[in-house]
Amino acid sequence: MLVELRAENYAVIDHAIASFGPGLNLLTGETGAGKSILVDALALLMGGKSSAEVVRHGADKAVVSCVFESTPGAEAALEENGIDAEGPEIILRREILSTGKGRVFVNNQPATVAVLKQLAPELALVHAQTETLSSFDEAQQRILLDRFAGISTDAVAEVYAQWRKAQDKLNDLLHGEQDRLRMVDLWSYQKKEIESARLEPGEDEKLETEKRVLANSEKLFAAAMSAFEQLYEGGTSAEAALRAALRNIEELARYDSRFTESVQQLASARAIIGDIGSALRDYAGGINASPERLAEIEDRLALIDRLKRKYGKTAGEIIVYGEEVARKLSEVEDRDELLKTLRVSVDQAAAAYRKSASALTAERKAAAARLAKLAEEQINSLAMKVRFQVDVVTVGPASGATRASAGQEDESGHDFSRAEANPNKDSGALAPERNSHWTPFGWDTVEYRISTNPGEPLKLLIEIASGGELSRVMLALKVAVEENASKTRKNITPRTLVFDEIDIGIGGRAAEAVGHKLKTLGRAQQVLCVTHLPQIAAFADQHLAVEKREKDGRTTTRIRVLDDRARTHEVARMLSGAKVTDTSLQHASQMIAASR
Repeated sequence: MLVELRAENYAVIDHAIASFGPGLNLLTGETGAGKSILVDALALLMGGKSSAEVVRHGADKAVVSCVFESTPGAEAALEENGIDAEGPEIILRREILSTGKGRVFVNNQPATVAVLKQLAPELALVHAQTETLSSFDEAQQRILLDRFAGISTDAVAEVYAQWRKAQDKLNDLLHGEQDRLRMVDLWSYQKKEIESARLEPGEDEKLETEKRVLANSEKLFAAAMSAFEQLYEGGTSAEAALRAALRNIEELARYDSRFTESVQQLASARAIIGDIGSALRDYAGGINASPERLAEIEDRLALIDRLKRKYGKTAGEIIVYGEEVARKLSEVEDRDELLKTLRVSVDQAAAAYRKSASALTAERKAAAARLAKLAEEQINSLAMKVRFQVDVVTVGPASGATRASAGQEDESGHDFSRAEANPNKDSGALAPERNSHWTPFGWDTVEYRISTNPGEPLKLLIEIASGGELSRVMLALKVAVEENASKTRKNITPRTLVFDEIDIGIGGRAAEAVGHKLKTLGRAQQVLCVTHLPQIAAFADQHLAVEKREKDGRTTTRIRVLDDRARTHEVARMLSGAKVTDTSLQHASQMIAASR
């Protein structure tokens, strides 16, 4: 439900706040006061196109905002777009700069117009004079029929997701097949080259160390033996000096205990030097100055370097690359079996989708006939004389579009209800573009057709020239849908419906019928309506007056929620004009009482 709507420096409105309640909310006021402008502002918040022309003269920017009660679907859309929820309400704000640029905020967080459009179906459907065509597109027409019949598309969406996943896997394999075949020779050569090298992890590092030792064997032998002699061999070695010093300190320790610890430290140092000396002697003894081994290592390292330039920075990376190449070759060898398995999966998923989508089509066609009949009755009670029809247009795989009004046959006698029984036996190998009409909502397009004058052919509803006619048709459709939905108690998701100038070209009993229908519709969901007719205004659950005044040489707009007394006076003004009389007040009071 829409709780509040604000507009600042928007068109002729300097600053206005409108608060709304449940049921039927009616906006009335003099022509040019800004009633329809408020509806346009709400349409803007539902993702409508903006323009710098809406910025009030002399202002830098126009700001429109609103507060809606949240719904589970709206909360899911917020989460999908990374926007935090703000309790039980959703706050939308849009700023339009005089330069034409703009900004969008949802719950005071930066957002985009695309987010507003995603939220719109969960919050409000605006039938403004400037928005009627965009607000009732193909998706909305399908949703309206499904809501009327209590049809759920969950089952179709589930099998569609399964088919889409299987088809994508198959397409990935098929589209990459030529490239893979071209690479088979290269992969085979690479696999053979890497395997023939018989690399071991870390082999390159070990060989580099051994190469450095062999290339400097004489220098390393001399250094090791020299260090050994200085530490351990000879009368002047470190070990000999420590041994002599140890004897002297042991003598001191016999008489003075302070040197006991020194004896232990020198003994430890002597043992360490002994260990190092032994290691140096063994190292020198192990040095093999073999030119043959050095040449062998250099050849091996040269081979590894060539492989590194192609396949990796280390021996380990080369081994991993070889394993990946072997896996790719294995996939190519198993291609036929994999393709067979994937085609079976696609066939099964496509068959499940066709079965589910066909059942959905049958439901829609049966519902279309009922909706067309009820809607035609409702429309003709609103000062119109029309023929109305709901077409379910079905496009099956590898076939043309079929159009029928719930089980009708075409001129050749073809029964469209069986058009999709087996549309394509080879669907498992279909490219997805050939099934581009398959959607999570089925393969149907729902079209509403109408003839507003006797003798004229049926035309698409959105091609109606008069916005007022379209608003009345939408009202009648909504009443028919909500009355049926309330009986079936399925798919009932209350949201705000907005109608602008719904009373164009009607009066008298027709106007009273429109008011009654709006009131009926308001029992199931919130309704906002701009009207100039007292017969409609009398049915309001909440009456808002939009007033235009002049202040400091500028026009300002004020919106008031009317109490019972003010409401009676406003309806009387609509009856008699500028001068309200006792008779018009009495008549207004009677109309309001009768509407209750």
